[in-house]
Amino acid sequence: MTNIFKTLVLVLAVALSPFSAQAEDDKQRLFINLTTDDTWAAAKAIMFAHQRAQNAGYDAAIWMNVRAVYLADKKRPSHVHGLMADKGTSIQDMLTAFMADGGTVIMCGACSKAAGLTKADYIDGIQMGSPELVQSWLFDPNTKTLGW
Repeated sequence: MTNIFKTLVLVLAVALSPFSAQAEDDKQRLFINLTTDDTWAAAKAIMFAHQRAQNAGYDAAIWMNVRAVYLADKKRPSHVHGLMADKGTSIQDMLTAFMADGGTVIMCGACSKAAGLTKADYIDGIQMGSPELVQSWLFDPNTKTLGW
């Protein structure tokens, strides 16, 4: 009887394994398109990605493009704005905390080049974008998008 039970458990585990793999593949994702270097708008976008989406179990990415590329430049300290003023938290601090908790920050390569910035200019943890990286987020059927 115990061999039959062990066999049944093994058969069920193998049969159900595609469902657990599929459940991981079905994880909801949020892709935020951040185009501004306005610190108020950027702080709201980062807070939403970090405190709302990640806390709700979403994988979250922020694609920084157009003027947003300036916000992650480690040579340019950002203005501390609004709700973060009491804590003295900068945009770079917010991005670093977001990435430390598993968030992804993707920098537009073309926009970086236009701004005269390279990966070496950015805070640690930034991923330089490529069409494949951005498309892997943007065109995933489990991804929701939001623009700021």
